[in-house]
Amino acid sequence: QPDDRGLIGDVPVLRVTRRGPEAVHFVPTPLEPGAEVLLSLDWERRFDHMQQHSGQHLITAIAEQMFGFKTTSWELGRQRSLIELDTPSMTAEQVEALERSVNEKIRDRVPVTVRELAADDPEIETVRSRGLPDDHAGPVRVVDIEGIDSNMCCGTHVSNLSDLQVIKLLGTEKGKKNKTNLVFLTGNRVLKSIEQSHSTEKALTSLLKNGPGEHVEAVRRLQSSVKLLQKNNLNLLRDMAVLIAREFKSKPAPRQLFVLHRKEGDSEFMNIIANEVGTEETLLFLTVGDEKEAGLFLLAGPVEAVENLGPRVAELLAGKGAGKRGRFQGKAAKMSRRGEVEALLQEFISHRSP
Repeated sequence: QPDDRGLIGDVPVLRVTRRGPEAVHFVPTPLEPGAEVLLSLDWERRFDHMQQHSGQHLITAIAEQMFGFKTTSWELGRQRSLIELDTPSMTAEQVEALERSVNEKIRDRVPVTVRELAADDPEIETVRSRGLPDDHAGPVRVVDIEGIDSNMCCGTHVSNLSDLQVIKLLGTEKGKKNKTNLVFLTGNRVLKSIEQSHSTEKALTSLLKNGPGEHVEAVRRLQSSVKLLQKNNLNLLRDMAVLIAREFKSKPAPRQLFVLHRKEGDSEFMNIIANEVGTEETLLFLTVGDEKEAGLFLLAGPVEAVENLGPRVAELLAGKGAGKRGRFQGKAAKMSRRGEVEALLQEFISHRSP
């Protein structure tokens, strides 16, 4: 269970941990020894942990009683919690039955009590436990859910199952070593989850212009439309790349440098142009993406020239790339420096030309 937080006077507690029988509090500034202070507990955090932890005890006990599934570990997460059960799978019917049963116990208002037993008390042998820490000192703490469970535990708990309000089992996930993780929410986390889902539902209703029951089908239609548009867009880009290359090649006076930037495009778009133009004699510098931010670049041309210029082009564009056989391409972080790259290439060509 995560630690408590709060204030010592006006000094925030950053973390609490245990060293043997002592609770060690970490604070950002020193405290005056002997000073009288008011301790303020972050109750919302504490009560949330109480609900989740007591909820875990209840789920663990009922899962073992109903199906023989033993709990091997659990995790109290920030937004959801999970229980690792020693079973390779759990059916949807079992999850539903377990959820129904634990909520019946909540409605029955079953008391939850805490006892402390001496370390050598023989009753400890009858209590469910995964063992004591090696540095444990003092009495052994036992949490009882009346008539349901008795468990060795150092965590904070509610005094009655009615304080859990409700438990929602969100389903299962594949766990480690042939085990199953059961995901759950308890109490206020269920209310927060419903509020979040309702806000999302309202937003989708406004965007999709239909009721909640039609959201899934509306999104499916949108996905199909997007896939079709992407396919058509890709075909148009390919056709455009061929036309751009042919226009360049049709000019009467051949040029040694071809520079082109388009906001729309991808690596395939640039490579089609390079293939169509031919790179035996022409040096090509092609870029796609936002003109002043990040994007992709391709330098293509004679092998020796590209090997020499490629890393320098990537450096100027604050990017990374790699190349072989007369092509060097990669990602650029600063497309605004394209002019500097063009100047570099022009200078290279002017020195190479007779």
